[in-house]
Amino acid sequence: MLHYAAPGGATRAAVTRGRRGPTERAGRAESVRFAATRAIPFLVRSVPGARPAFSAETLRELRARHGGAPVPVRGLSGTVLVLLDPRELRQFYAEQAAEPVGAAGAPAGAGRAAAEPVLCSGGALHSVIAEEARQLAAATTLELVRVRQAVARAARRIVSAERGAVPVPAPFGGPGDRGCAGLLGLLRRRGRAEHAAPAAGHAPAGPTPYADPADPLQPWLRAMDTVPATVLRTLLLLGAHPAEQEAAAAEAAGCAAPEGLARLDACVRESLRLYPAVPDLVRVTRTETEWRGVRYPAGTRVLLPVHFLQRDPAHVPAAHVFVPGRWKTPGAAEDIRMSPFGHGPGSCPGSRLGLLVTAGLCAEVLRRCRITGTRPVLDPPGPLPAVLDPRAIRLTLTRR
Repeated sequence: MLHYAAPGGATRAAVTRGRRGPTERAGRAESVRFAATRAIPFLVRSVPGARPAFSAETLRELRARHGGAPVPVRGLSGTVLVLLDPRELRQFYAEQAAEPVGAAGAPAGAGRAAAEPVLCSGGALHSVIAEEARQLAAATTLELVRVRQAVARAARRIVSAERGAVPVPAPFGGPGDRGCAGLLGLLRRRGRAEHAAPAAGHAPAGPTPYADPADPLQPWLRAMDTVPATVLRTLLLLGAHPAEQEAAAAEAAGCAAPEGLARLDACVRESLRLYPAVPDLVRVTRTETEWRGVRYPAGTRVLLPVHFLQRDPAHVPAAHVFVPGRWKTPGAAEDIRMSPFGHGPGSCPGSRLGLLVTAGLCAEVLRRCRITGTRPVLDPPGPLPAVLDPRAIRLTLTRR
């Protein structure tokens, strides 16, 4: 899944209500506290849960004081308009003028149209992931390093230019499989080009093979970055909920195709609701926009605290509890309150691949093993912790 980062520099402060009237801003103390919630992860790395709890409390206080209206807050890199109420979610996701910005500085939507045809629904790509995932179930414990290695091996096989490195089973029948074959072909060609450049005496174009932000493969490759942590969190949550684990394992045992793993798909989505890969989304408007009758100029940075809103008990039932069943109700994927991948034109284009790969890895583990021990130990009836640091997760596996 994509990580959106706002560019540096302060946003213009000219804001009007109606014609000329100024809007209320966050006070100095509120701004300092808000900025501190963003700085804590970098200053206090040994306390992974500090930011979310502190941040949620700060955002709740801002919402109560300002009646839920969007609030301009002075942050570490300038003023940002913070959205605090679900009523603004639809406008944020649907606003065509609000362009997400990628870490490299180019619009994150660049290349989306060109990349759409190569999105796959399983097929060969899933077979590669499943084959590598079997090694995860061969040991008695599962940690972040091993999951990362499995995903990295799969990625290397896909981009490798070596003959026969990527087994592509046949036959394929359907648009999804043809799309997957197209993706594999693009990755192979890119791999051959990267191997050929040094041999021809040409220096690499950048620090990574896919450094170009406009590269149509970039969204899918970035989506793979979030897979290891999401796999571990999903399996940890299933380990803490034995009934859900057994139901997911039964589904995995009876269905090899990733498209048929509806229950596991729901578990992955619920894991991402509780622990989103991107806790905050920031977009920079390209034209003047209006929020609750207040006009803001082009270039305004708008922040949506996804983690806070997805776990907001005031608007999301059982917000701090693992309830995969919520995703199996009709229209759940379009519920604006829960947005692991965003909605509308700014949604993550790599979400489909991310779900397929994550569900495939989890299914392969559950087919062969039962999760009999977890660290940390979670309390299913009580509220789940605000943060699950994947580096601290350790799962004990027992062969079925």
